[in-house]
Amino acid sequence: MQKDSDVFISNNDRDFIVKALIDECRLDGRKPYDFRKIGFKFSLDGSTATISLGNTRVMTVVTASLEAPSVGRPMEGMARFNVELSPMASPAFEPYGGGLGFGSRRQADISNEIVRVVERVVKDSGALDLESLCVVSGRSVWILRIDIHVLNHDGNLIDACVLSAVAALRSFRRPDVEIRPMGGGDGSAATASSNDEIIIHSPEVREPHPLTMHHLPMSITFALYEDGNVVAVDPSVRESAAAAGSCTVAMNATSHDVCAIQKVEGGGLTAAQFGRCVRLAAAKIDAVAEQLMEALAQHEVARVQARVRRHRAPTPSVTISEALVVP
Repeated sequence: MQKDSDVFISNNDRDFIVKALIDECRLDGRKPYDFRKIGFKFSLDGSTATISLGNTRVMTVVTASLEAPSVGRPMEGMARFNVELSPMASPAFEPYGGGLGFGSRRQADISNEIVRVVERVVKDSGALDLESLCVVSGRSVWILRIDIHVLNHDGNLIDACVLSAVAALRSFRRPDVEIRPMGGGDGSAATASSNDEIIIHSPEVREPHPLTMHHLPMSITFALYEDGNVVAVDPSVRESAAAAGSCTVAMNATSHDVCAIQKVEGGGLTAAQFGRCVRLAAAKIDAVAEQLMEALAQHEVARVQARVRRHRAPTPSVTISEALVVP
């Protein structure tokens, strides 16, 4: 993957940024290992999470639909990730389609690489339990679509996208599903047949369910300078442009098991340099995870209060043939 920044800076600016980091100073007043201020915002229905990392803002929307599973994995649901980089986020990004032209190849490469990193961190690490998304084996499973929209790009897109995706998945609630037996059986998933009716209940009728997540994955990105001897946590867009490369370390926030590692450009890292990045990532992930869990707790309180205040008539439940997509 190339750097996620198309900002070009002069040699003098680059030298100034590097020398300031050597003296443990940064353009925005942070120390080399400091994160920018993190903010969280959730929709009351739990489908959307917007995070801010300094001036970088990312919004993730999660939707779910009941579909047939893949042939090779009849008892597992699926999670599909997509990243959109729009011109609204940065002048370096080009519009997609229409009469305004098409997104550049570099832009597509950045988007695809972010998708791969998020998939490795969230899905391939086993954080999201795909088997819990099964409704009827071989017939109906929940398919999650995670659309990540970059609203403003001021550096460190990978960490922002990972954090936004994890926050959205933790706040998302899928509808309750009932299996109505049509030809025998007790209505459980184990005895369900192809003739049984699947009913999706609206949130007003039955409380929706959170997704099952086994752990809380997080990522920390370091900008690399001076052959890896100088690093900066959570680089801004100008710091990324001045860096020789970057290294992203993803971990389980609970056990600090490494989930994924992403090295972009620059020379190789020694074992000591890499070990320092891993130790720093473990410390920073603890702080970020604590902020996320606090924000989720506040969101849950607001969600429960909104549910209690709801007095309108319940929306009727629908069968799978009437409504497949859940916003």
